[in-house]
This record gives sequence, structure tokens and C-alpha cells, in this order.
Amino acid sequence: MSDGLQIKQEGALDLLSLGALVHRLDPGVIPFRKAMTCQIHVSGGEFNVAANLADCFGLRTGVASAMVDYPIGELIAERVKAMGVKPFYKRFKHDGVRGPNMATVFSDQGYGVRAPVVFYNRSNEAAALLKPGDFDWDKIFADGVRWFHSGGIFAALSETTAELIIEGMQAAKAAGAVTSFDLNFREKLWKISGGADRAASVINRIVKNVDVLVGNEEDLQKGLGIPGPEVAAKSKLDPSVFFGMIDGVVAKHPNIKVVATTLREVHTTSRHSWGAVAWVNGESHVSMTAELDVLDRVGGGDGFASGFFFGLLSGESAAEALKLGWAHGALLTTFPGDTTMASLEQVRAFAQGGSARIQR
Repeated sequence: MSDGLQIKQEGALDLLSLGALVHRLDPGVIPFRKAMTCQIHVSGGEFNVAANLADCFGLRTGVASAMVDYPIGELIAERVKAMGVKPFYKRFKHDGVRGPNMATVFSDQGYGVRAPVVFYNRSNEAAALLKPGDFDWDKIFADGVRWFHSGGIFAALSETTAELIIEGMQAAKAAGAVTSFDLNFREKLWKISGGADRAASVINRIVKNVDVLVGNEEDLQKGLGIPGPEVAAKSKLDPSVFFGMIDGVVAKHPNIKVVATTLREVHTTSRHSWGAVAWVNGESHVSMTAELDVLDRVGGGDGFASGFFFGLLSGESAAEALKLGWAHGALLTTFPGDTTMASLEQVRAFAQGGSARIQR
């Protein structure tokens, strides 16, 4: 069966993401209240997808985002460049005291029975100031963009970011690009910008312009306001709840052609069972399950999305695209940071049932 997507064969960019760039401070297994040192990881749910597709999968990608002219902005811009992602920046001046700022995410890794803890400082964030009219979409899309991606984290930042996503999606559709949206529902972000009712209202307006949706059953319920099925899942790896909600998604948004997500059973912080599922134009697909020894779980979902998108962009079958997403997301949890350090050869080997035997 066809995936139902009309993906252009050529374009100056294979994928363009729209979203916030952030820097994540990571003290490793030490909780922040006792931390003395931190690693800095450049991140952003939308950027991560573009970075993974460029660095691991060799595609031509870009990111449209805010950039502030101070040292943190320079650090972030250097990593965007190093990952091979073409920037389209709306630039802001920093006043030397209050900002605007590039957002900070604080996230320790947890260990064993101690879960990771994530909190934010997004005060006076430059990305939240982005608004319709800040990007010349006609110019950006003029040479061809095959796929346009954004997500729920960026949508939650302000009233204007949600409107910018809609503007970008509509420009992308007019230019013939496939559009995707990762629901990425974050309770803390929506709580301070209108709560659950506003979240569902905003996200449903965005999704009217979307072809490919990424999100688990909780994302679908809270992001789209779709009731869950009455039958409870047997485990976190049981795909029945996810597939049981697809009819509701498609009834509400008949434009949706693909819905996909990861499945994760967390036994301890460092030991997960990992799977993935996809509904593609009426067909259901379920990956195999892997037992993961997790180093850093942040970015695993973005790793899945990028591998899955790569498969679809490359003309692979839906089943093969799901395998690639599942494999890349799994591998990403074995690296520090939010973006990939995997090679395409590693991803393909793991997708076909590869092992951790030493490669000589």
C-alpha cells in the first residue's frame, strides 16, 4: 500500500524544521542540587530532527529559528553549523542583562531507580518572540523544500509561535512540501500558556495543515482532545491503545496520512524495553522490541522521527521506514546529548537485527 504522501523527488532542502534552539545543561548522574560541573548539549525538538537527518542520514536540512547575538547564541550557532544544518535566523540583540535569551533546559540523567529530572529557564526566550512575518517563506521555499517539520514544544511557547507554525505550514503546502508535526505534549509548558483547553485548540488548528503526525496515545488525548479507548493497554509496549485512537484522529483530521510513535517500557532509568508503531494510510505496522541499556534518554523520540522520516523520504516501504526510525531512536539513547552520533551503517545493521558484537 502507498504511504499516501506526495513527496517531491528534488529540492534544495530535503527537510526544513521550524522551532526553538536551546542549550541543555547536563550534570550526568549527579542531581542539580549537588552538581559542580555540567556538559552543554545544543538541542530543540525540531532542530534535533534536522540535525539527525543531516549528520547520520546525509540529507540536506535547514532550521528556521531565533538567534541572539551573545556568547550562548554563538555556541548554539556553532553546533548547528557542525551538524550540517543550514540556518535561517531571525536575529535579536541582547541587552547585556535581561535578554532576550536562548532558552536553558536543565536535565540530569538519573540512575537506576532514580528518574531523570527536567526543568527549564525559558524566561524572555527569543524563540517565543517569533511571529508571523519573521521569515520570508517564498524565498526559503523558492529552490524547493521536500518536507517541513515543527512541533508542540515550539507551539506552546507563545501565542505568536503557534500562528507562525500555521503560517509556515500553509506556505509549505503551497510549495508542495510534505508537512509533519510532533505533538510533543509538555504539561509544564502548556500550563503557563493557557492549559489543556488552549493546547487542544491551538494544536487542532495546526494539525489541519499536517500530513504526518508523531505522538503517543497521551499526546493524542491531551494534544488533540481525542478520548482514549475503553480497553486498557496490557503494557506500555501494547500498541492496541494507539491503534484504537487512530479512527478518532482521522475522523477529526482526514488530511492525516501517517501517525507514528515510539513505545517505551521503563524498568529502571538505565533499562528500557523499546518499540515503535505506525499507521500509514490505513495500514498498521509494529516494530520488534529491543532491550536497551540507556545512557541518555533525551532525544530518543526525535531520533525515531528522523529515522522514520528518512525512510519515507528515501522511498522505503512503511515497514522499513519504521525499522529505521526504531533503530536510530534506540541507538541515540546510547550516546550523550540530544542529537545523533550514529552512522547510517549502524542504523541499517541494527534495523536488520544487528548485535553489539565488536566491529573489526
